[in-house]
Amino acid sequence: MAESTFDVVVVGGGPGGYVCAIRAAQLGFKVACVEKRSALGGTCLNVGCIPSKALLAASEKYEEAKHGLAKFGIKVGGVELDLPGMLSHKDKVVKENTGGIEFLFKKNKIAWLKGAGRITAPNTVEVEGVGTVTASKAIVIATGSEVTPLPGIEIDEQKIVSSTGALDLPEVPKRLVVIGGGVIGLELGSVWGRLGAQVTVVEFLDRILPTMDGEVSKQMQRILGKQGMTFKLGSKVTGAKVTNTGVTLSVEPAAGGTAEEIEADVVLVAIGRRAFTNGLGLDTVGVEMDNRGRVKIGKHFETNVPGIYAIGDVVEGPMLAHKAEEEGVALAELLAGQAGHVNHDLVPGVVYTWPEVAAVGKTEEELKATGVAYKAGKFPFTANGRARASGTTDGFVKILADARTDKVLGVHMVGPNVSEMVGELAVAMEFSASAEDIARTCHAHPTLSEVTKEAALAVDGRALHI
Repeated sequence: MAESTFDVVVVGGGPGGYVCAIRAAQLGFKVACVEKRSALGGTCLNVGCIPSKALLAASEKYEEAKHGLAKFGIKVGGVELDLPGMLSHKDKVVKENTGGIEFLFKKNKIAWLKGAGRITAPNTVEVEGVGTVTASKAIVIATGSEVTPLPGIEIDEQKIVSSTGALDLPEVPKRLVVIGGGVIGLELGSVWGRLGAQVTVVEFLDRILPTMDGEVSKQMQRILGKQGMTFKLGSKVTGAKVTNTGVTLSVEPAAGGTAEEIEADVVLVAIGRRAFTNGLGLDTVGVEMDNRGRVKIGKHFETNVPGIYAIGDVVEGPMLAHKAEEEGVALAELLAGQAGHVNHDLVPGVVYTWPEVAAVGKTEEELKATGVAYKAGKFPFTANGRARASGTTDGFVKILADARTDKVLGVHMVGPNVSEMVGELAVAMEFSASAEDIARTCHAHPTLSEVTKEAALAVDGRALHI
């Protein structure tokens, strides 16, 4: 290693880390990024967001070719699944994306230190296989998260898999049981369900997508049920026995009661993720942690140890790549004396099932719990011309606005391509828009985004096309 002293040393090459490194380099800092994987991009690009979206897109095309084109007057025969080819597509997408990050590092003259990093002092990182590096201005902890294990259930990545193993199953299981009804479980369950698996979702709480708006959860359970998923809500898995033919799960009511057995070929454990801090030496340098194993930070991402900062999944907040990226940019700009900022109240959340789910801001349940008076406007995709033309009419857009000021407080969407539509609402809310502001903005026709305009009109009881 030619250089051993840098202005900023980022530990972790995922979305938060690599974006922080790039922005810091753009601002004139001499930057190193410590990443032990063989490729940059962290969980998201390697075994998370990007590969799962590649499989979601491929499985959607397969299902459409097999079952969905006849209604458009297109006759297709002999559709077959080439699973190795589909997985190869996924791997190619991953390689292209991670290679792109490596190119950006070279372009911005960022040193990639390939090895596991351990912080040995407030300005020092020991990199396995590389040596000791010094950070004159900041060490940034951006090590992301790892799969949360389920006590008593051993993940072998063959018959009992995490989200990582679920991206590379060698064949389509006849029976897939997903433990966890959150985003990851429903997305990967959708992939294998489209390819032919019978998917059963076991969820401890009484609804799927438990952090989202209640109406969204209810609608998505109905839609996914129509697609073939079955649900066992208010249930917990208490044991798993691996056999020659699959896995036998013991499942009982969450509130207690008689247990039953469920047979599966493959079990996906998707109960969430936890901050990854193992082996970082944080206890040695005295970095404070919270009761959930996350790094405690102040308003400017600073830890209690001067010179050490933290961002992304390893700190409080939603474990989302775009949240980590925004924090990485904000921190780099703060280090440069600029006004870096992230509005954590307006971080969009998306579920990439089909139809998709997207949300930003408060849910109805949150507004009721805090006593905020609000009005709701809702408009269905069934009444939208573009949705009818494309045969994708499931879902709705719901806008929640303050009853007195009309300021938009939350938006919740179920429908086609809503992941691309939620950005408009995030921008509007960032500028404190009212529902009337959105309603008075001209939206192109025919587009799916007209549903957003109609939902905004519906807040005032004056939707036009229903």
